[in-house]
Amino acid sequence: MAPIRLLIVEDDRQIAEIQRRYVERLENVELCGIAHTLTDARDQIDVLSPDLILLDVYFPDGNGLDLLRELRANDRASDVILITAAKEVDTLRSALRGGVFDYILKPLVFERLEEAVENYRQHHQRLATLHRLEQREVDTLLPRSLAEPEQKKTPQRLPKGIDALTLETIRHVLQEGGDWNAEALGQQMGASRTTARRYLEYLVSTGELLAEVNYGAVGRPERRYRVAGPPSD
Repeated sequence: MAPIRLLIVEDDRQIAEIQRRYVERLENVELCGIAHTLTDARDQIDVLSPDLILLDVYFPDGNGLDLLRELRANDRASDVILITAAKEVDTLRSALRGGVFDYILKPLVFERLEEAVENYRQHHQRLATLHRLEQREVDTLLPRSLAEPEQKKTPQRLPKGIDALTLETIRHVLQEGGDWNAEALGQQMGASRTTARRYLEYLVSTGELLAEVNYGAVGRPERRYRVAGPPSD
């Protein structure tokens, strides 16, 4: 499979540099450019036609959501992962209406970016193999934000990619205490970091785990997980 051609659009040069280093650690991903303004981003998109864009919201020369809407209005093939400090619900609504593939809050953690890009890769691999649509195939291709309400209506059914036996094994390991990152849990399970993170994030969504960003070496924040305590009175 051809590498994913990725463009970083971020006005803060230090953050853009961190993103560049993260992208270079991703397998089968080619960084094709970095833009620090929306004007530059438009020029690079026209010339480079990236598969995927990491896009901030706030720029000195405009709003990244306007660029997202332009891409959709012009039927551009580039997909967008929004990476932003914007925590307003209206921003998320606008991003979803604009067809954003994923929405990641800053500070960006490598594992979260890795997961998003892997989801993007799998999404397009499934699209490439489809010849005739069935509802179950459509359901697997819908964004997670659209699929989650259905999952919550039927909590007895585990989401795709979550195995009940593996989940119980992980719960047992986590009950030993301490905090974990995806890499350490993956080694304990004999699984990949991406797989371990999928289970950890699922347990966060059910309220069984708490997640927090831990700042270690400069530019290397990571998500760490611990068992949620009982609710306080």
